Amino acid sequence: MNAQQKDIVKTQGITYPIHQTHVGKIIFTSKSIPASDIREKDFLSTYELTNKSDLFITVFMGNSITNYLHFLEPGLNAAELVKAGNYQFSLFVDSRLIYESNLMPGAPYAKIQDSATIISKPLIDNHKLGSLWSLSFWNRFMNNGGDSALTDGRHLLKMEIRPYLQSNTGLKVGDLIASGTLALQVKRKPVIDPDKIQLNDPKAYDGFVVSSEKYDKDMMKNLKGNIDEGVFKNISSVIVIKKGRLLIEEYFNGETRDSLHDPRSVGKSFASTVLGIAENEGYFKNEDQTLKEFYDIKSYDNYSSLKEDISIKDLLTMSSVFDGNDDDSNSPGNEENMYPTSDWVRFTLNLPLNIIRRRDEWHYFTAGAVLLGDILNKSVPGGLEKYADQKLFSPLGISKYKWEYTPQNVPNTAGGIRMNSLDFAKYGQLYKNRGVWNGKQIIPKDWVEKTFTKYKSIPGRKDEFYGYLFWNKKYIVKDKAYETFYCAGNGGNKIYVFPDQPLVIVITATAYGASYAHSQEDKMMTDYILPSVLNVK
Repeated sequence: MNAQQKDIVKTQGITYPIHQTHVGKIIFTSKSIPASDIREKDFLSTYELTNKSDLFITVFMGNSITNYLHFLEPGLNAAELVKAGNYQFSLFVDSRLIYESNLMPGAPYAKIQDSATIISKPLIDNHKLGSLWSLSFWNRFMNNGGDSALTDGRHLLKMEIRPYLQSNTGLKVGDLIASGTLALQVKRKPVIDPDKIQLNDPKAYDGFVVSSEKYDKDMMKNLKGNIDEGVFKNISSVIVIKKGRLLIEEYFNGETRDSLHDPRSVGKSFASTVLGIAENEGYFKNEDQTLKEFYDIKSYDNYSSLKEDISIKDLLTMSSVFDGNDDDSNSPGNEENMYPTSDWVRFTLNLPLNIIRRRDEWHYFTAGAVLLGDILNKSVPGGLEKYADQKLFSPLGISKYKWEYTPQNVPNTAGGIRMNSLDFAKYGQLYKNRGVWNGKQIIPKDWVEKTFTKYKSIPGRKDEFYGYLFWNKKYIVKDKAYETFYCAGNGGNKIYVFPDQPLVIVITATAYGASYAHSQEDKMMTDYILPSVLNVK
């Protein structure tokens, strides 16, 4: 950089002797250590990397990222700089560049970008999961070549950090800010001995007798061993119901048959279920009813007749014209903008419309599911909580469950209803039975058929679809496709119903915010569970 250029913002400076000694270095540690407490004895030079290892970095910089960006583009002010650039991270394995990523502008906050001269972050933290950018970066690295590069054996890991800026003339990348290396002894492929692994012996449960069906137990033992060894992380349970009987029941990481699990957005599907029951009992005419029949839309912000005409079906299929998309952090209706507000329904009805997006295109919209819950709550006798208990949970023999609630104390249909894994399996089996439980039609058969209709294709996903708050995809096992409709929630929570196979499968997990949460379960399904229970060799 040009020595004549001056800083544009004041930084926290270099306040620790260890920082002064190691400016320009990335230090690796096996645990989180505040920069004020870190000592050279904590620095890793070699490390055994297993599936249960944690790995943290401390980056000692000579300046803040805002000033580094200023040296790249002196004509921009501080606010403009942090909107146009950030850190570029590069990871090498054995001197070969494996993954390079430009951290999105705006993370972390501008105040931190202006002042921070030290970065202390986890790359791998098996104890505190979440959506930290550093954890996400490592997971992207693993998904984009890191997994295949870090084979068992010795490797040299190197990280480099530079500033980057996206300008009118293109991408500008600055000089090296910091770098560090770590010699790894990788041991990520545990040797699983099926003879040393004991599968759980299922016992009868209200609604399920134990199955006598054969399955590949060695394959399931291998799966159990890989979960125990951390190859598949933060799995809580695996339940398999075959032909309506309990075949497999395994628990992990401290969970038991009685544990109430938080499946996050799996709970959205329950809103669809209760709505189908209520419509059958005459509390709704049909799914074509529109918002103007339930709300005075003119009393909310951003009025439009298009908003009045949004239908229940639009909300069920996540295809309304509301400007809300949870996959877009800049979307006004992103769920993260809703949660801090005091009234989630008003937040939703105040939203502007998106008239640029193709009409009725699918977009993941949690606030729309909240709106469905409110419509249900005001339409069924006694409110949603009482009605759902009487019409759905009590007939299934489900009594130990917990709703989460909106600020208005309405059951939260965004998700989070807690049950044990076998009660989630009952819910899945109810759909497998086309709405029948113990000889009684709980959900109308035609509602199950509507729910299991591929109304919308999922943008960016090949051959994946959406029904009435249920997802649809196919798993390929030994070149054969197995279709499933399923509920899905953050962390890797799933209730699978297979229309052409006698199967209901439940997986609960706590990998909340982790990018691997769903992909690891796809591998569990294709490589272990489905081949085992379908006897596919």
